[in-house]
Amino acid sequence: MNSPIYNLRPRRQGTIPTVIFALLIANGLVFALQQFDPRFMFGNFALWPFGVLNSPFAPWQLLTYGFLHGDVMHLAFNMFMLWMFGRELEGLMGSQRFLIYYLTGVIGAGIIQLIVAGTQGGIYPTVGASGGVFALLLAFGMTFPNRMIMLLIPPIPMKAKYMVIIFGVMELYLGVSGGAPGVANFAHLGGMLFGFLLLQYWKKPRRRG
Repeated sequence: MNSPIYNLRPRRQGTIPTVIFALLIANGLVFALQQFDPRFMFGNFALWPFGVLNSPFAPWQLLTYGFLHGDVMHLAFNMFMLWMFGRELEGLMGSQRFLIYYLTGVIGAGIIQLIVAGTQGGIYPTVGASGGVFALLLAFGMTFPNRMIMLLIPPIPMKAKYMVIIFGVMELYLGVSGGAPGVANFAHLGGMLFGFLLLQYWKKPRRRG
């Protein structure tokens, strides 16, 4: 197989892959820290707009915002999606490549969010692992296009490739229309975009010196 996704030693089914387990723990611990001092955590580690007067933006926020969440439901949904779509992908990619791919989705989503926030001019933080999760969603749909998935809302079965298309179109529509205030729809699309670009980069043949 010449796909950049596949590893020659897939992980056994039924186990929690190493990187996903570490990400679940890290997100849980960061959420616990938020409860002790939310002002400090959000002020320093959420993603704030770049180039806006009085914005507490710092470069490391492009990564750290992906480990903060707004509430328990936000955390639970993202972690469930991470486990659901990531466990097979980590086994196929290998732990190192999977981590690079996931963090690329997080950072790419943050870059797109900075661009969008800069055009709006407001000062508000962005948090959540959704950028990495949407990158995984794209990779899952490309790897298992005909796998049947049961959606939560609405609860109907659907092939993975159609699910990815529907999610992408929905995020684009909500982002343009403003139909989901408080949700970083373009950041979700940014995670998918940067995930796709990285997969295409990995797919290119390398010259030997």
